[in-house]
Amino acid sequence: MMKVLLVNGSAHQNGCTAAALAEVARTLEEQGIGTETIFIGNAPIADCMACGQCGKLDRCVIDDIVNKLVETARGCDGFVFGSPVYYAHPTARIQAVLDRAFYSGKDAFAHKPAAAVLNARRAGTTASFDVMNKYFTISEMPVVSSTYWNMTHGRTAEDVRLDEEGIDTMRNLGLNMAWVLKCIEAGRQAGIQPPVCTKRTTNFIR
Repeated sequence: MMKVLLVNGSAHQNGCTAAALAEVARTLEEQGIGTETIFIGNAPIADCMACGQCGKLDRCVIDDIVNKLVETARGCDGFVFGSPVYYAHPTARIQAVLDRAFYSGKDAFAHKPAAAVLNARRAGTTASFDVMNKYFTISEMPVVSSTYWNMTHGRTAEDVRLDEEGIDTMRNLGLNMAWVLKCIEAGRQAGIQPPVCTKRTTNFIR
């Protein structure tokens, strides 16, 4: 069975972000797609130290939730990363996790569809949505969309459940994610493989 990993980047395991992700997961399950949700916790998470050791170890030198996430990601077919909005930005916690996970384990995510889900009391969701999507677009990942930007609104989980358009957006995101996954699997069965891309790294020099 294909599986989507949902990552809760909130400090609250059962808060607004969890409520939004639960709607996506429920729809995926209805479409025959397995799901697993990881809560990254509310303890401090170290930022990337740019030490370069992950290139030698094939894992982050800081052994915490990031290595577990990458290990789990290798066995998954798609991803939904959720975060609340703090000061018009995703949480520093989810950004630290994604910085390190994509730097140390990019191959676990490449060519697999992904989506970001954001929740705010009122504003800052579109700016946060842009930040989250950049991880996918630098990693050769198809970005899955919905019928509105992937966001919900509310201060509590119950508020989110009352956000009718937001809930519809989450459900439609689940439908589209299931469709993309099934299309990729059909292509794989027909012998269509991901492209092998060329990448040259350059610097801007004055």
